[in-house]
Parts: sequence; C-alpha cells; structure tokens
Amino acid sequence: MNPDKRIIIDGLLERVNASPFVIVIDYTGISVPEFTGLRAALAEGGASCHVAKNNFMRSALAEAGLPDIGEHLQGQTAFVTGMTDVCSAARAINTFAKSSKKASYKVAILDGAVLAASEIQAIGDLPSREVLLAKLLGTINGAGAALARVIQAYVDKSKASAEEA
Repeated sequence: MNPDKRIIIDGLLERVNASPFVIVIDYTGISVPEFTGLRAALAEGGASCHVAKNNFMRSALAEAGLPDIGEHLQGQTAFVTGMTDVCSAARAINTFAKSSKKASYKVAILDGAVLAASEIQAIGDLPSREVLLAKLLGTINGAGAALARVIQAYVDKSKASAEEA
C-alpha cells in the first residue's frame, strides 16, 4: 500500500477509535461556506466533520473492528466523529439539514451498533441533556409534592375530627 494512503487511513482509524460514534452523511450540493457552518455547529458540541475517500474510511472501520457499512459508503460522503455527545452532533446535523435541505444521513455507528438514518435523526430530535434532566426532576418533585399534599390533607382531616369531638 502506498505510504501516503496508509497515513490517511491511520488518521481516520485514530479518529474512529477515539469516538463512540461515527455518523455518515451525504453532503451533495453543499457549498463550502455552508459546509464551514456545519463544521462550526458540530465543533460547538465537541464533534468534527471529515471528508475522506470512501475506500479509506471502509479500511479504517474494518481495522477498528466496527460493523461493515460499505453499502452506504457511496457518493459524496462526510464522516462525523466526536469525543462525547452523539445527541448534540445529530442535533447540529438535523438543524443544518432542515435549513439547507441539502445534507442527509446515510447511516451511523453508535457504540458498535449500526443505526439507520431515521434512528440517528430521531436521536438528534431529542431534547438536550439539561432539558431531559429538568423534566426528570420535575417528575420526581411532582410525585413528592403530591405525597406531601395527601399527608397534609390527612393531618388536616384528623385535626378537624379532633376539634369537633
């Protein structure tokens, strides 16, 4: 193998091994300024977007021991990886796809599992972690408040019964 190609594949392998996810998108028709905007939005969530030859990425994924997604690696393909949050990366891609009508998901690999385009899009539609935690805490507090009201009503009823007697 050509040493230059080996360097590229090793770089892709390093990115894939460092990331818990790989999102594959079709970027046909996206202009350079739009692509720069997408990369900036991804960077805010700790992700990055790379363009590489499909064969190079196919080799890197195989060397990493990840599932074969070769049938999706056709045409103009960009690869999104990140260190932490797949939701913020998917959310940035969803926002970009809705505004530009150009980018679309092909497939994703999340923790070694292959996700269809619709599944990764659904992950991007989830609210942020902070919103989900706030909803969870609201539910927990709601149950505690309801229990407190029931207990208080019982106490008030007992007091009223004692005063009447």
